[in-house]
Order: sequence, then C-alpha cells, then structure tokens
Amino acid sequence: MNVRELPLDGRAALVTGVSRVEGIGFAVTRHLAGLGARIVVHGLAPHDATQLGKQTSGAVATVLAGLRAADPDVVHLEADLAAPAAASDVVAAAVGARGPLDILVCNHARSSAGSLDEVAAAEFDLSLAVNARSPILLVQAFAAQHRGDRGGPVVLMTSGQHLGGMPSEVACAVSKGAIHQARGSLAR
Repeated sequence: MNVRELPLDGRAALVTGVSRVEGIGFAVTRHLAGLGARIVVHGLAPHDATQLGKQTSGAVATVLAGLRAADPDVVHLEADLAAPAAASDVVAAAVGARGPLDILVCNHARSSAGSLDEVAAAEFDLSLAVNARSPILLVQAFAAQHRGDRGGPVVLMTSGQHLGGMPSEVACAVSKGAIHQARGSLAR
C-alpha cells in the first residue's frame, strides 16, 4: 500500500472511551487504524457496568482483537479520568508506548439520569470532572507533548445538548455543554 492508501501511516492517535465494540470510540478507532494510525485506546471497563449495565468481562479483549488486524501493536490504557492527574498520566503513557501523539479523540463520557429535582451535588461534580475537566487536561497534555513541533487534530465529543434540552440528564448536559463552549478557546 502507498501513502495515499494509508494517509495516517506513522501517525499516533489516542482515543479515549474505548471499552466495547458497540461504542462510538471503537468505530472511530477502527477507522483511524484502517488509515494507518498507530493506536492507543483508553477505557474504563467498570464504567460500562455501572453506567450502562453492560457486561464488561472480556469486552476489552474483544476491542483489542477487533483493532489488531489494522494495528497489531495497539495499546490499551485503563484510567479513571475523574482523577485530576489521570489525563496527563494517560497522555504520558500513550507517548511512552507509541511516541509523540498526532491525534487526540476525547470520546469518553459520564452519563447519568437525574433531572433538576433529582441531581445530587456529588454526581454533578463527578460529571464535571469526567466530561469537562478531563478533556481540557487531555488537550493540555497533548499540546505540551508537542514541545513546539507541529500539532495535530483534536476531536471533542459532546452529547448534542446544544441541539435541544436533556432534562433527564442535567449533569451530563451541563458538563458536555462546557466542552462545546470551550472548543473555540482550546483551538486557539
């Protein structure tokens, strides 16, 4: 194959929120790997059990098996992005495994049911930490690892909260809305 067939050959990509083959993160990662990118995926398997009620046993192995056809050296990192240092730790581990990152896709999310009457302060704080703070810290660490070299694309996934209300998921809507608003500032 030539460069035209693999336009991302030699580029390294970190995609967060990849812990099951049914998810958006897996589809994005498989596409990037198919274009030749060297892949690092982040996930938190227990998240699916608590947030989605999904079986997590073997899910990461299935994800990695699905990506190895395009990238036999795919790397998986597990970290709870609610922790303040997790974002920089994930980027550092990804750089250590695959070299400088060229692409960052922040796909991870915390979603929880809770209307205005129901949402608790603790859930609100956790949603803000995972959905708003950690993507900004990931972008910060991604930019810092370039050390003046060329940058690369950053994709920040939101939940469409700007298209209409999400009254049954107030914490998620507000925290993902923060990223929607921050993208212009981060791009500059």
